[in-house]
Amino acid sequence: MKNKYIIIFSTALIIILIDQITKFLIKTSFQLKQSIPLIKNIFHLTYIRNFGAGFGILQQQKWILVFISIIVIGVIFYYLDKIKDKEKFLQIIVGLVLGGTIGNLIDRVAYGFVVDFMDFRIWPVFNFADSFVTIGVIGLIIYLWRK
Repeated sequence: MKNKYIIIFSTALIIILIDQITKFLIKTSFQLKQSIPLIKNIFHLTYIRNFGAGFGILQQQKWILVFISIIVIGVIFYYLDKIKDKEKFLQIIVGLVLGGTIGNLIDRVAYGFVVDFMDFRIWPVFNFADSFVTIGVIGLIIYLWRK
């Protein structure tokens, strides 16, 4: 197996594990809508169920969101061979997007919603998968802009 695949899939696996473990801990330790301030009025852990996508869009559109996730994963797999072995930054950011997409896909298929819990009070509540997809997409934009 080529080194690039190890980097991409290891990154994705780590992201999926971080995401699913933290969501499991929230689901088993919190009541729905329970909120605990870690930094009062700045950062709270708040357990919510998101039946849509980011920022509350596409509410109750589970199958559309599952389909979009599968398309994203398919596009990533289609382009894997085009990533060069020396493009380590690209490999990591692709792993971030892949892992985050799979993390939220697992929730949508298993529960019909995504578990969100990171609450900065000035932003919609989100999770690690959302964070890693966002970081990966920003990284991809920067990578493509510099290329």
